[in-house]
Amino acid sequence: MDKKMKEVLDHAIYGTPELKPEEKALFLSNFAERIHIALTKSQVMKAGTYGEVIQLMKTKQNLKLFLNGNLSYSIYSNYIKEANQQSVPFTIVTPTSETPFGLVLADPATAISKTSFVIEDDWYKQDMNEL
Repeated sequence: MDKKMKEVLDHAIYGTPELKPEEKALFLSNFAERIHIALTKSQVMKAGTYGEVIQLMKTKQNLKLFLNGNLSYSIYSNYIKEANQQSVPFTIVTPTSETPFGLVLADPATAISKTSFVIEDDWYKQDMNEL
């Protein structure tokens, strides 16, 4: 059986293969190259909101907010409120595997050029040390 025929049969039997499943599981169903900013669970749990997230919601177009469904609604409700005010759609994602991330703000369709999308404060370091 030639390679093309095997691909067609595999596609029919198993469905479309998922690209970068580990990366998507880590970043709440997103590819890293589409992320504007990501916060760890501890960063989301701290009181208030991160100004960097709010500023991006106000200035960037074509954003979508992804929130970790394993966190309590009261923890991320400030971000949902701001997303609604800025007309940024959001999705609550229940991770299928362990992830340190609690919030991801991404462009759902287009890759962006950004060298780093995390805020490396004490909360971030705490969550990354637990891995």
